[in-house]
Amino acid sequence: MKFTVAIDGPAAAGKGTISKAIAAEFGLAHLDTGLLYRAVGAKVLAGAEPVAAAEALAPDDLTPEDSLRTPEVAQAASRVAADPEVRAKLLEFQRNFARREGGAVLDGRDIGTVICPEAEVKLFVTASAEARAERRFLELQGKGHAVTREQVLDDVKARDARDSSRDAAPMVAAEDAVLLDTTEMTIEQALDRARAHILLKMK
Repeated sequence: MKFTVAIDGPAAAGKGTISKAIAAEFGLAHLDTGLLYRAVGAKVLAGAEPVAAAEALAPDDLTPEDSLRTPEVAQAASRVAADPEVRAKLLEFQRNFARREGGAVLDGRDIGTVICPEAEVKLFVTASAEARAERRFLELQGKGHAVTREQVLDDVKARDARDSSRDAAPMVAAEDAVLLDTTEMTIEQALDRARAHILLKMK
């Protein structure tokens, strides 16, 4: 079976949580494509050239995951993701993963529009900048990062602006994507919506 679930949306909207839960429930492989860009961003912060870092990316570069989820790496990832050459280097890897036997869930910012426009299911998960910043602040605070709510909100807004206005694969919802606004939703409510849509498409 080849069945692709494409889940897009901005940072901290809940797409990662939804993607992992859906993949586990339906027995699908999961790829957080943002980790690819975070891994490249981390290499760039360490002095590597972006395109070369993307070309040399290996599975081991995606772990440990916590080291790739710092605010500094997030901003670096957003910057390298705006580079068309970097995106081109990572495109084939993502497309091959998406059409693997057994099905797959991919989450990112351009899965339904660029990576897998033929995906059987497309979801666009979003929430207000303030709600997303609060979630990210609590996450970072829980991991011991010294950040303020204001800093995190500024970072979220800056990243949104960069991701939605870049020339290379800007973050937009696919025309046939189902919108999930999680601002006022619990994770259970969001999962119920996603699950119902996937079951409908699997019939």
